[in-house]
Amino acid sequence: MSEFNDQFDALLEKYTELLVGDSDPDKKEMVTQYALYSFIAKNMPALVKHWNGLYPEGKEEMKRIVGEIKQMNEAHRAEMNDKKNEE
Repeated sequence: MSEFNDQFDALLEKYTELLVGDSDPDKKEMVTQYALYSFIAKNMPALVKHWNGLYPEGKEEMKRIVGEIKQMNEAHRAEMNDKKNEE
């Protein structure tokens, strides 16, 4: 792995940790897919609409991933707020 790849991997790992609370490989993969899909959806919505039509199972999986990340993020934020309130 090149130095840049290592550095970029560290960025993804930290983003995952900040977003959902920890950065195990499965969560990091989910967050990577979520981030890339979100970026493409904002920049090329027609492409995502086309992909969603071609791959309805993929669209449903992406919805599941987004929902799971949202739940993990809300739980992580609640945990962080609880810790902050204890101080």
